[in-house]
Amino acid sequence: MNIGMGNFYAILGAAIAVLIACIGSAIGVGRAGQASAALLSKRPEKFSNVLVLQLMPATQGLYGFVVGFMVLVRLNALGGMTPISVETGLVMLAYCLPIALVGLGSAIMQGSVAVGCVGLVGKQDGEFGHSMVMVVLVELFAIFAFIISFLGVMLLDIVPLAAA
Repeated sequence: MNIGMGNFYAILGAAIAVLIACIGSAIGVGRAGQASAALLSKRPEKFSNVLVLQLMPATQGLYGFVVGFMVLVRLNALGGMTPISVETGLVMLAYCLPIALVGLGSAIMQGSVAVGCVGLVGKQDGEFGHSMVMVVLVELFAIFAFIISFLGVMLLDIVPLAAA
């Protein structure tokens, strides 16, 4: 199969969306997991609460995966790799950047907030709800970036811009 540079740039965008957002998620989940393990060594009954807090930074990786998957779906929508122009490929790459970059930063920061919230949940019974609000506030920025990336990839009209 001979794909052009347009397809290369679109596939590169998909890979960047997945890889960068997942790196952020791995860092955030890892940090929250370290704090969770420390708390659980003394208060194992808090497992369900800290598990949810630890899981939250993973969503950015999921958003990156969805955007990357949708790029590949768009390229294969007509039953085979649809050749696209370089310009269209670069536009798809650009639409993948919001979730890649914001996903990276917000997952890391959400992991940091989750670390603090794990400490709060460990010290104060009944503070899980407040902790979730704090963690979800960071999530909003990843959701904004996901919406832009997702809609950009889905609404991009690749047929008129397709390479001849």
